[in-house]
Amino acid sequence: MSPFRVLSQGMSLSDFSSNLSKVSQRKFLSIFFSGIAVVALVIVASADESKRPGWNSFPANLGSFHQVGPITVADKESLRQSLKLIPDAPTDVQQVFAAETTYESSDGNKLLVSVSGFENDSAAYSRFTLLRKTAGEGIAQSGQVPSVGAATAILRGSGLLFLKGAATVTVRPESRSGNVDNEVTELARLFASTVDAGEGDIPVLVKHLPNWEAAQRDAIYFVSKSSVLDAVPNQLILKEINFDGGTEAVVANYGQSQLVIVEFTTPQFSIENDNRIWTKISELKSQNQPTPIAYRRVGNYSVFVFNAPDEKTANALVDQVRYEQIVQWLGDDPHMAERLTRYFRHTTSGVLIAVLKSSGLSLILCAGIGGLLGAMLFRHRRAQQAALYSDAGGGTRLNLDELTDTNKSQRLLGPGEQTEADS
Repeated sequence: MSPFRVLSQGMSLSDFSSNLSKVSQRKFLSIFFSGIAVVALVIVASADESKRPGWNSFPANLGSFHQVGPITVADKESLRQSLKLIPDAPTDVQQVFAAETTYESSDGNKLLVSVSGFENDSAAYSRFTLLRKTAGEGIAQSGQVPSVGAATAILRGSGLLFLKGAATVTVRPESRSGNVDNEVTELARLFASTVDAGEGDIPVLVKHLPNWEAAQRDAIYFVSKSSVLDAVPNQLILKEINFDGGTEAVVANYGQSQLVIVEFTTPQFSIENDNRIWTKISELKSQNQPTPIAYRRVGNYSVFVFNAPDEKTANALVDQVRYEQIVQWLGDDPHMAERLTRYFRHTTSGVLIAVLKSSGLSLILCAGIGGLLGAMLFRHRRAQQAALYSDAGGGTRLNLDELTDTNKSQRLLGPGEQTEADS
């Protein structure tokens, strides 16, 4: 098996080049895949893992699968040397190695496992999106594609492509028979457990796309300027972007509108590129050359919208892009003491205020309840005293005017009775 099959997914060079011509990445991919084909002619490593450059993680056994085929490897230096043989080949490819071997299932089905390793997770995700665009059907609806690694896609025809860490892996059956689709998924999951997870997620820039969960299914990620120019042709403004210092970009389609977000690693890079971009836009407009329908700097992002039906639609798309800055100290945080002091001061003042509020509330509540009970008791005692009071001076009062209430019979002296004062 040649390393070229790692990228061509089992198709011939002419067939794969024909497919690539239908997409915007055809120039970059055809040149790069041709380079891998050259490598296949000169590099075949032995099955001895200690002698294989760049890769030593093809386990002999994975569950019920057993390695049966030779291991073919193209290392980083070989990839670079092969690209020099091709005119106008890109020099910023960050691939470290390409390797493949064959596993056999317990049912006798043979499956080809191909691995491409990269310098970092972003470069691997970039290759994943390109392969998904050219050799895959794209990520289908949730539940139809098994979850393997950080991202997964179904390959055209048969097979599985997944991303994990700084590697992209494809698993394809060498022939169709029986339960081979389930075996492809099972082998992919078993092999994924042997691959370093890296950051364990797709680049955060993709998650800042409007409606990113749907958009990322067809979005293409880039870590080089030449790739972006191939993906968005005839837009001279993109030539002003400087990809030094780890600049990355993502391209996604929203109807006929094409959104491009370029992320710069520092505010300085972002401001410098923004100034050049605005200068170039003015120049292109004066020359009646194509310009973005909308452009805006959002944080460290430069956001472009091309081919939108109108400026309002383009600006509405840009409005949905959010820049979220994350700062992480590699060592001890020099501002930790200051933040702790501010935290304790704020917490202490908060506790004091809470105590005063609760004490004041308790005092008011107690005073209110005490006043209410005192008033009720006072009124009760006044009522008792009023019932015992008489203005007759202890004598007998005749009710001649019929205004006095009827005497209570229980308080009258019976015949022959006298008061204690008379006795």
